Amino acid sequence: MKIAKDSVVRFHYTVSEVGQEPLESSKDREPLAILIGHGNIIPGLENAMMDKEAGESFGVDVSAADAYGEKREGLSQRVPKKHFGAQKLSVGQQVVLQTNFGPRAVTIEKVGMSVVDVDLNHPMAGKDLHFDVEIVEVREAAAEELEHGHVHGDGGHHH
Repeated sequence: MKIAKDSVVRFHYTVSEVGQEPLESSKDREPLAILIGHGNIIPGLENAMMDKEAGESFGVDVSAADAYGEKREGLSQRVPKKHFGAQKLSVGQQVVLQTNFGPRAVTIEKVGMSVVDVDLNHPMAGKDLHFDVEIVEVREAAAEELEHGHVHGDGGHHH
């Protein structure tokens, strides 16, 4: 079965900045499972997967615009230090803050006595990325998965 909108894909990936060492890989854990065409992964990677089949491997460069977007100036926010708990903070460190909209990765810009300035851009914003991908499985999505907009079961969401 070829990958198309509304299919479920299980795959392994390794991601790096173009020309750099790998930043992250799924090779040492279960493959990632996504529902194609529902905004579950970055557009450039999803587009590169179209028409591929289980067993295929490929590499693709994804521009920042088709990945996590360009870095936007002025996306800084001052946050009370208490929201970081007891963790030791340093400039450049990436942490996950719990927000009203769910968890959000931020980068520490400045640490004060009672407040912390953070950059709200995604840590990979403004970066051109390279993905090495191995397609493990392609299947039709179940009606419930289509209704919910995400994969259930192995590698997916558990309700």
